Amino acid sequence: VFHGRILARREVGQETRYEVEVKGRYRQRFPLVAREYLWVPSTCGCPALREGGEYVLMAMRHVNHEHTLNRILLPEHGYARAWTPREARLVREAARHC
Repeated sequence: VFHGRILARREVGQETRYEVEVKGRYRQRFPLVAREYLWVPSTCGCPALREGGEYVLMAMRHVNHEHTLNRILLPEHGYARAWTPREARLVREAARHC
């Protein structure tokens, strides 16, 4: 779970790739760097992430069986909410209990 700002959006084949500036980390099960690519397995625009917008994102690490692909994946109906101080507080509190 992290707080990120969308820098760019690009459709790549049947997927959407977002370039994200990582602004904060709430729950970290794998390392994140300052800028990451976030992949969504569709081009439908779900979830609706706009360039320049800041979001709280709950993503997962995706590694294929051959271990040649290692990326951050946000499912189509994954958790992506506009970042607000209230949303950040709720996520921080939840992270303490999980």
